[in-house]
Amino acid sequence: MEYIILFFIGICATTLGTLAGGGGLISLPSMLLLGVPVHSAIGANKVSNTISSFSSFFYLLRKKQLSLKESLWIIPVSLAGGISGGFIASRISAENMYIVAIVLLLFAFFVSFVGKGNFTGNEPLKFNKISAPGLFSIGIYDGLFGPGQGTLMLYLYNHLNVAYIRAVGLVRLATFSSCFGAAITYIATGKIIWPVTIALLLGSFTGAQIGVRIAQKLKPQYVKPILRIVTVLLIFQIVSENVL
Repeated sequence: MEYIILFFIGICATTLGTLAGGGGLISLPSMLLLGVPVHSAIGANKVSNTISSFSSFFYLLRKKQLSLKESLWIIPVSLAGGISGGFIASRISAENMYIVAIVLLLFAFFVSFVGKGNFTGNEPLKFNKISAPGLFSIGIYDGLFGPGQGTLMLYLYNHLNVAYIRAVGLVRLATFSSCFGAAITYIATGKIIWPVTIALLLGSFTGAQIGVRIAQKLKPQYVKPILRIVTVLLIFQIVSENVL
């Protein structure tokens, strides 16, 4: 029964995560409630996200919604960030990481009201002084903590004037890269409980396919309100777990 629940948790979390990030709102608290140790829960998320995020990226690539030329440089940048984050995770207190998460999400939330972009642009993603450091930093955050990574990345792509459906594909590729790096670290340190991870992975793969098809039909003007709601929920979740 536990594995069936984890399967459906994976579907719900990854569907939300594909559309607006914040899948950790569902998966991490649910796994902790089921009694999964925290490091094993985070590790399961990294492994399942590695597979599911690549599947949704490949779907959009096959549909010609984005190109390899603008995508491939993301992999080493986000991979390096994910490995760095996984390495740093054992050397920083959880309390400090929660503070970093809240600051970053609050910053993204307020910037969303200032920025003029509405995911309607058509600029190709380029390696520059904003995109590369931004993706590397979010990759570190993903390896360290996780929840909110996709949301922060969507804010970044909106700032860079990337269209929504392409932004979704690029987020999923970056998620694959950073999660792959972090997953290696969690596997190497023996934190993975494989039956739990596989159940979550199967649900996540299904959710990724559902989410990417919904994203194709979602109108750009609805994306920012959804992102803001997810951001507020993420902040509330982190604060309630550590303050209330």
